[in-house]
Amino acid sequence: MRARSSLHKFLSWFSSVWRPQSMGVLWLVPLVVLPTFLLGVVVWVVFEHFLTADIPATLQHRAKLRFLHCVFLYVITLGNILEKLGICSPKFFHFLEDCTIIKKDPKLVVTNLHFGIIPMRLFQPKAVSSSLWQGIIFYYVGGGALGSLDCYHSLCWFLAQETDSVVLSVRFHLYPDHHVSDIFLDCFNASVHFLKTLKTYGVDPSWVIVCGESFGGRCVASITQTLVDRWDLPWIRAQVLICPFLQGINLQLPFFRQYQNLTVLSPKFMLTCMCNCLLTDLSRDAIVRGEFIPPEFCTKYRKWLSPNHIPKRFKKTGYPMVPIPFNEAAYLETQVLFEVGNSPLIVDDETIAKLPEAFLLSCEYDILRDDTLLYKKQLEEQGVPVTWYHVEDGFHGSIILFDKKLFSFPCSLEMVNAVVGYIKGIE
Repeated sequence: MRARSSLHKFLSWFSSVWRPQSMGVLWLVPLVVLPTFLLGVVVWVVFEHFLTADIPATLQHRAKLRFLHCVFLYVITLGNILEKLGICSPKFFHFLEDCTIIKKDPKLVVTNLHFGIIPMRLFQPKAVSSSLWQGIIFYYVGGGALGSLDCYHSLCWFLAQETDSVVLSVRFHLYPDHHVSDIFLDCFNASVHFLKTLKTYGVDPSWVIVCGESFGGRCVASITQTLVDRWDLPWIRAQVLICPFLQGINLQLPFFRQYQNLTVLSPKFMLTCMCNCLLTDLSRDAIVRGEFIPPEFCTKYRKWLSPNHIPKRFKKTGYPMVPIPFNEAAYLETQVLFEVGNSPLIVDDETIAKLPEAFLLSCEYDILRDDTLLYKKQLEEQGVPVTWYHVEDGFHGSIILFDKKLFSFPCSLEMVNAVVGYIKGIE
């Protein structure tokens, strides 16, 4: 009887507490927890930024850059947390990129295309022309992990409008579903398809240039090198490389040593992208120290990867070559980096001599600055005409902000105008 009485009292208490109106209290829990969680991520990101990020004093609009860097860190951090909690996939950043608002222009016809499984976007002038149009193939940035057709829609739209060209923007497949060799094949196959069907789009076969930024710049260099002996395809008129990633072998160049915690594209973030594309994380320290480089490779390619070929004004201190022990296990995990397609800076001189003229754009505060300087010297040594434009207060990725109004920088417009000016000046 006493047990029944106790059970009856408990049920009476529970029924009095668990009333429909009490459900409103439960709904308040996520409304309190979620903002607290998001605010906590903001606080963490702001602390991380001010403790680790380095913004050179000579850069213009430093406060704006700090804000944008914090936003970038916030999105990356939030995506990582949600991924580990199993709430979303590693494609969280890709989802946000696809939410980009794109502009429409009555002067251009924009068409989404597919070559097999490769998404592409074509920008064509609406105006009637008695002659064929110029053609531009554009590969965007991303390190194999970021970037989308929508993110670079404005830039491709601007190139098409300002240069009176047909622009093809190629979207390569990204990490984690694909790795570095897949990215090159996507861009290469899409480019070959476009070159074979130029007349379909009203493009002059004698006037096609390839253009790319960062990782896309690597695709420009690799594809141009691969096509030099393809006599069945139209000749590439020129190559435009904007802050290109041209090698992942020597990470002890002057810029790496001078700016270890630079915002936007830091050595740490670049290394993360490299390891993701290589599907490895075990050899991270060995890559930074250069332990994965075979001794015979150092001897063979020292002339193109040595800091001695970088002008003195870009070096603040001396850079002695210190002997480094060879780690064979690390080499076996990262040997794909030694393929010419992934590090076009190490291609042979005979191939370099066959390349078309080049426009190289570098930024003072870009981790890939030294790659551009080394490639410039290599091209010039083999007699390839080179136009070099250096942005003194530029930083990696700033070109994409050229039309973002409050979030734009003077260097952003300077960069895009330099590219347009070069293209319009090609005879």
